Amino acid sequence: MSDTPDTSDLRIASVGFTHFRNYPSFALNDIGPLTVFVGRNAVGKTNIVEGIELLTALSSFRNPTARQMVEWGAQEAKLSASFKSATRDLTLELRVSEGKRGYALNGKPKKIQALKGLLPSVAFTPDDLDLVKGSHGGKRAALDALGSQLSPNYYVIRKDYEKVLQHKNKLLKDEGPAPYLDALDQTLLTVGTQLYCYRSSLFAKLARVIEGYYRDITGGRESIQVAYVPSWEEHDPESTASFVVDKSEAAVRLEAALAARREEERRRRHAVIGPHADHVEFFIGGKNARVYGSQGQQRSIVLSFKLAEVSLIQDMLDQKPVLLLDDVMSELDAERRGALIGFISGDIQTFITTTNLQYFSDDMLSQARIVELGGAGQ
Repeated sequence: MSDTPDTSDLRIASVGFTHFRNYPSFALNDIGPLTVFVGRNAVGKTNIVEGIELLTALSSFRNPTARQMVEWGAQEAKLSASFKSATRDLTLELRVSEGKRGYALNGKPKKIQALKGLLPSVAFTPDDLDLVKGSHGGKRAALDALGSQLSPNYYVIRKDYEKVLQHKNKLLKDEGPAPYLDALDQTLLTVGTQLYCYRSSLFAKLARVIEGYYRDITGGRESIQVAYVPSWEEHDPESTASFVVDKSEAAVRLEAALAARREEERRRRHAVIGPHADHVEFFIGGKNARVYGSQGQQRSIVLSFKLAEVSLIQDMLDQKPVLLLDDVMSELDAERRGALIGFISGDIQTFITTTNLQYFSDDMLSQARIVELGGAGQ
């Protein structure tokens, strides 16, 4: 990101919202390493975490429309944050109006891809706990969200692929002419190969870190294997085989699969070959954790995944991300809460929402800034 300054030690110093979700206004200044938002359900705790994610990851785990982010009755939402380091003082602003989002850095409009990685974040929400047993689409989305923060090129390629795929699916649905599909498949081949290479390379790096964290969380009693299966390979949910190939081989295999399954795509009237149909599986002791894993094992995998995201961002960007924990302490047992809290005690700026402070030790709370939210807008 040549058009942005060195940001290796940035931290959030303040955030402010106007007409965002249920907040006519909200401001928090002098933010330190650990902030805990406490309050009953439905007071807007998650909205704060979402706002911070929109200013760091530049996306939301809720995947909202622009209209959903603007307070009812208002025309525009504004979110801002100041980022500070020993040598930098930056202001990032997001305006949401008329169904559009616009970012500005120090008052100058910026495209999202120019801001990716400025101050990344990792969010952990109760929905993430379904990552293992949930859809493969959710797993792909988790990888792509991480990759988009690590590389602006990843973000651009993913967006380009989504546009090509949308166009192809429309053409298949409308039973478009073969020459059009041929031309579109050539574009899909180029962009899809690039996306596969970005994603599978990221997956290989992340898998190694996940495996290490899982061993630590389980005290070495269990080991995990993670498999990536591209759409051109037969998906066997009982096989631990993972397929990561170089760009030239990926292009050959993807092209062959597109040709071989063209008639199937026409019959089904949607695209079945491409990175949008790749699979991710987790295995414990050689057995698929989605099917055979206990709830505790599945949650240990998710926790390992999230901690690995933080570690990979640090390693690849030389930047400590912001950690956003939205009401996950109540979903974890004591052992897994302990593993997560032990990680938080490191030098990672963290924001936590909770309905109950009893999940945290007195020592941890003594180091935290406690923000009580008694009602909407407070």
